[in-house]
Amino acid sequence: MQVTKKIFFIIFFVLNAYSNENILDEIKSNNKIKVCIWPEYYGISFLDQRTQQFSGIDSDLAQELAKDLKVNLEFVPSSFSTLIDDINNNACNIAMFAIADTAQRKEKIRFTTAHLSSDVYAITTKNNRRIQNWDDLDKKGNIIAVAKGTYHETIMKDKLENAQLIVLDKMHKREDEVQAGRADAFMTDYPFAKRMLTKTDWAKLIEPKETYFKTDYAWAMKYGDDEFYNKVEEFIKNIKEDGRLLAIAKKNALEPIIKLK
Repeated sequence: MQVTKKIFFIIFFVLNAYSNENILDEIKSNNKIKVCIWPEYYGISFLDQRTQQFSGIDSDLAQELAKDLKVNLEFVPSSFSTLIDDINNNACNIAMFAIADTAQRKEKIRFTTAHLSSDVYAITTKNNRRIQNWDDLDKKGNIIAVAKGTYHETIMKDKLENAQLIVLDKMHKREDEVQAGRADAFMTDYPFAKRMLTKTDWAKLIEPKETYFKTDYAWAMKYGDDEFYNKVEEFIKNIKEDGRLLAIAKKNALEPIIKLK
């Protein structure tokens, strides 16, 4: 029985490695790189429904990566809740939408070197009298919203001691619940907080007094293909050194959170 199990696992890992080992060749053969993005991520990979054009640092950098590889680019809609399945089921070759590098995700997907880093922020309404500063968030009677699948879900489950946490299955529900008064605040990051202040007239930003839980953001792919991984790492090194990362960060007003080293 033990021998049979050993043989099974050897075959499994060999087949898994084989299935993952030619991503770069596949990209070049198809003349196309498939990049998973979350099309609602303002400043990162945002799809304008009116123009059907993408904007944001990672959608811009995906275009640069495709240029460097001399292939076409295909964006594949994804989300934080479907990210791991999308990568491991080959919906895309790489996910590029400022993905928080967490221990839980690292068990299932492979992260590149980080290019961004953001702390946690909260959005409430201008007329919410209970929440005026960061210390007001974790008080009894308050309802704090997070989106399912985001790293804020894990963080706030650990951090909150008094306030009630609600986990919503769609990202936009956070804003809806807060704006409607069914939740007092929702947790987010620098790019999305910036979107709320730019695109709404009711949102109020609540910033931590000191570093709360700063997290590196990177891109993600399947385990098992060192050639493709190393090619992407080379690309990241190049854009940090040749000024492209800084220029594109400035273009998208994200210079405060880029990581050049």
